[in-house]
Amino acid sequence: MGSALDDAASALREQLAPLTQHAAAVEADRCLYCFDAPCTHACPTHIDIPRFIKKIASQNLRGSAETIFASNLLGATCARVCPVQELCEGACVLGSDHKPIAIGRLQRYAMDYAREHGSYPKVKAAPTGKKIAVIGAGPAGLSCAGELAKLGHAVTIFEKRAKPGGLSTYGIIALREPVEIALEEARMIEGMGVKIEGGVEIGKDLSLAELQKEFDSIVLSVGLGRTPGLDIEDEEAIVDGLEFIEGSKTDAASLKVGRNVIVIGAGNTAVDCATIAKRLGAERVTMVYRRTDREMTCYEHEYDFARKEGIEFRFLSQPSRVVLEGGRPTGLECRRVELGAPDASGRPTPVAVQGSEFVLAADQIVKAVGQEKPSLAMLLGLETTKGFIAVDGSFMTSVSGVYAIGDCIRARGAASTVMAVQDGKLAAAAIHAQLVLQATEKS
Repeated sequence: MGSALDDAASALREQLAPLTQHAAAVEADRCLYCFDAPCTHACPTHIDIPRFIKKIASQNLRGSAETIFASNLLGATCARVCPVQELCEGACVLGSDHKPIAIGRLQRYAMDYAREHGSYPKVKAAPTGKKIAVIGAGPAGLSCAGELAKLGHAVTIFEKRAKPGGLSTYGIIALREPVEIALEEARMIEGMGVKIEGGVEIGKDLSLAELQKEFDSIVLSVGLGRTPGLDIEDEEAIVDGLEFIEGSKTDAASLKVGRNVIVIGAGNTAVDCATIAKRLGAERVTMVYRRTDREMTCYEHEYDFARKEGIEFRFLSQPSRVVLEGGRPTGLECRRVELGAPDASGRPTPVAVQGSEFVLAADQIVKAVGQEKPSLAMLLGLETTKGFIAVDGSFMTSVSGVYAIGDCIRARGAASTVMAVQDGKLAAAAIHAQLVLQATEKS
């Protein structure tokens, strides 16, 4: 058992090794420390990137970490999971003619120092006497709670899962972010005076009315739901992709992985599922997608990574039923697809070709085709936009004093950890301003 556990842990060990002191210094010295730096503008949380890198170059790692925390309390997570190729590093002025600065790895270097030395943000503001409830301990909720605590407010996070961290803990492959990194960030937020109560679900253990009586403001950071159904025959034999990833992070040695695995979907989560299967022993892993590689929702660098892992792709293929023998999957029947006019997403509509059925052999099928819209909106009677919780410019919902942040409001644009963190920061500022205004009006 010990050997299996070690093998699984090794296969899913964090992909990039931490930078050595020498490597970090050499990389930091390459930075041009641009004025009005494009990389800072490209970062959704607007970290002063030249400043934190310059502090690494001068061996002031505490100052470097402080610079990052000033803009992004979840800098350790974002250093690992942000699509830096598309954001800060993609905007680096050295990228056109040279190799862009390894901003993500330098940020991780500074954050690792902060973790090892306990160099975390301290709350200096006097208590305001205001109480705020945050529902959900994912990146958006943790960010918002920490920022509110910095302003002197008393914050309690209610999380339905046993552990905090949301997708950082349960839904991001360990190759990119180990569980301990996410949990350590939650402990950091607790160290700022935030209370985190696990195993508490709004609508089940707590009502909105109860929260409104006890707290001055409420923030919904509930993410999205389960993987939606495919509405195909014998779908119950298909494994949920988020549960597959969670199993790889909580007990990889016990995770059941087939020899011939099919992953339905072509987003970053689908790539994660395929990578897990490949690294934990599957002989063949195939990703099935109903459009072409041009319409894939995963980042280009993730697609390149998957191909280097030996993962195969079947495009223009739409699943129609699971082939079972003795109650177990032996294949996935698909139909060939042709692309038609653009749909609401702007991508061409897949049109199945009748009579074009074919079967792909598989002893395990995993689906990773996005997530369902937040069901809490209907439960609480909140207005929605395209199924997402509707908010105004200050992140307030249709119910006064109730705010929403993160993936549950992302009706437009791509959902990402760093955008969730920025939502939390901006919402905290808006909530604080509203509370100050209310106090002024009463006085």
